[in-house]
Amino acid sequence: MKRVALMFCWLFVPALVQGQKLAYVDLEYILKNIPEYQDAQKRIDDLTAQWQKEIDQKYAEIDRLYKQFQAEQVLLTEEMKAKRRQEIEEKEKAARELQKKRFGYQGDLFQKRQELVQPIQDRVYDAIQKTASARQYDFVLDKSAGTMLLYANTKLNISDQVLQTMGITPKTPKTEGTTPQKQVPK
Repeated sequence: MKRVALMFCWLFVPALVQGQKLAYVDLEYILKNIPEYQDAQKRIDDLTAQWQKEIDQKYAEIDRLYKQFQAEQVLLTEEMKAKRRQEIEEKEKAARELQKKRFGYQGDLFQKRQELVQPIQDRVYDAIQKTASARQYDFVLDKSAGTMLLYANTKLNISDQVLQTMGITPKTPKTEGTTPQKQVPK
């Protein structure tokens, strides 16, 4: 059975790929050569360090309060112990919320990255699309991310036919020409 599958691949796969033009890019290399990207990345790194320092200070204060509480615990009344525990818990909660606000999903870091890096990435994808169209490439892969599809000639897109086969009418018709497949690199 394996021999039949290997024989099929050996005979028919080259024939299927033969007429298509492929190319690749190294997005990491491209981005390293864009000064605006390097500036944006430096600003993001600086903000990240500043925000992390702010959070670390909050946790250091919590740690100091906890150690102080441990040392004085035997001298405190139950009411004072409860008050100190509550104070520490509130500070921990505030620190976690700040950390989530800065680094969480849709947090300040995400938004700053969108603000600074996304326009540069859009320019790169537009350039990939124009280059691929001008040189009539059907597919463009990203070498730096390990074979991520960045561009596909829409003439080769059979998504609408697959939907029709399933009995589903596409809500938006496929546009003619070419469209890049946008994905955010690391």
